[in-house]
Amino acid sequence: MTSCSPRRIARVRPKQSPEASQSPDEQFFVANDAADFASAEGRLWTIIDSPFPSRANTGSPAREGWEPRAVVDESTFDFLAPSVPVNVFGMAHNTGQPGRDLPPQAFHKAASSVIGPGEAIQLSSTAGYVDPEAELTVVVGRTARSLTLETARSAILGYTIGNDVSARDLQKSDELWISAKSQDTFTPVGPWIVTELDDSDLTIGIVHNGAELKTASSADLGWKVDEILVYLSSFMTLQPGDLVLTGFPAECARIQPGDTVVCRVEGIGELHNPVTGASWEELPA
Repeated sequence: MTSCSPRRIARVRPKQSPEASQSPDEQFFVANDAADFASAEGRLWTIIDSPFPSRANTGSPAREGWEPRAVVDESTFDFLAPSVPVNVFGMAHNTGQPGRDLPPQAFHKAASSVIGPGEAIQLSSTAGYVDPEAELTVVVGRTARSLTLETARSAILGYTIGNDVSARDLQKSDELWISAKSQDTFTPVGPWIVTELDDSDLTIGIVHNGAELKTASSADLGWKVDEILVYLSSFMTLQPGDLVLTGFPAECARIQPGDTVVCRVEGIGELHNPVTGASWEELPA
C-alpha cells in the first residue's frame, strides 16, 4: 500500500441564492487534504479541475469565487454524487467464503438510478420489501480494459460510499434484477471520494432510523477490489467516473417512506438519505 496521505475529492453545486444566475446543472470539483474531516480545515475546499477525462464530468465554467484554486467553505455548496458514471456495477453473492466459492458475478445498475447525499430514496407503491446495502464503492479514474492484479489499482481514483438499494420481492421474480436494482433513486452515492485508502479491512454498516445495525468489514467480501476490477475489465472497458459497488457483508433492515438511512464506511464517512414515497406517483395523469 502507498504511504501517500488521503485526499478527498467531491463534485459539488453552489447553493442557490435569489440573485444567482447559475445553471441548475452547475457542477464543480473540489479537494480537501485535511486529515480530520470534521476540523475547520476539513470544511475548506479548493476548486480543482475535473479529475475525470470525461465530458459528463467536465466542470462548469468558472464564475466569481469559483475559479480554479479558489477556496470555498462547505456551507456554500451541496455535495452531489461524486461522479456522473457511464456504468454502475454491483457484485452478486460476494460475502465471505461462500461468495468466493462461486465465480465472480456482476450486475448492472442504471446510471439514472444514481443520486447524491441528502436526496430522497423514493419507493413506489409496487416496490414491496426494500433493503438498503452500504457498500465500499470504487470510483474508476481512467479508461481501463484487461486489467491484471498488478495493474488494477492504477485504474482507481479512490473510494466512496454506495447504497445498493434492493427491492427483494422483485429480485425473486426478475432473474436479471433490473427492476429490483435500477429503479430511480436506488443508488445513492457519496458524499466524496477518498484517495489512497487501504481497503483491506474497513468497517461497513448502516444506521436505520437512528439505530445502528450490526457492522461487518471489507475483509468479509468474497472477491476483493483488485479481483473485481480484473473480472469486470476482462469483458468490457471501464470508463472514467464508473462506480463499482463491491458487496454488502453487514446487516440491513427494511426501509419505508418516512425512514432515514445512513451508510457508513470507515475512512470515508457517512452517506445520509431520507426515504419517501415516489414523487412520480403523485403526478397527474
